[in-house]
Amino acid sequence: MTNSINEILEAMGEHWPECAGTVSPALLRLLRVSNLFHHQMETHVQDYDLQRAEFSVLSTLRRSPVPYCLSPTSLYQSMIFSSGGLTKVLNRLTQAELIERIDNPDDKRSKLVQLTSTGKELIEAVMPRLHQKERNVLDVLSADELQQLDSFMQRILDKHEQ
Repeated sequence: MTNSINEILEAMGEHWPECAGTVSPALLRLLRVSNLFHHQMETHVQDYDLQRAEFSVLSTLRRSPVPYCLSPTSLYQSMIFSSGGLTKVLNRLTQAELIERIDNPDDKRSKLVQLTSTGKELIEAVMPRLHQKERNVLDVLSADELQQLDSFMQRILDKHEQ
């Protein structure tokens, strides 16, 4: 069983007081919530024989303009979850016929990554169910509280994502 954040803070205060005075309980909770969502997402996409990085590639391509096609560099920069070893991920998705690599008209040395119709169907099946699971976790918050949470996190990101 995982210790609650309150138990962690209590143990830190008792056994490591110099650290307890500088720790951010809000950050610890944010990390725990992030881990909760990551675990939930990974478990959900495994039901579709996808790994997290593959899911990230498919969802990134799907939110791109038709024909759902990006250069590998643009794809990597647009992904919410970064992926080391993107080439391996692209190779697996190509083998599964969820993406295809097509010639880049602007650069003959590189290939673009394009979502196939099979990949589009798959990600469109995965995403609504995942969003419902996420809403179920967040249903302890009111609409106003969700808006506040979003605003707080946006302020942090605005400062650090420049």
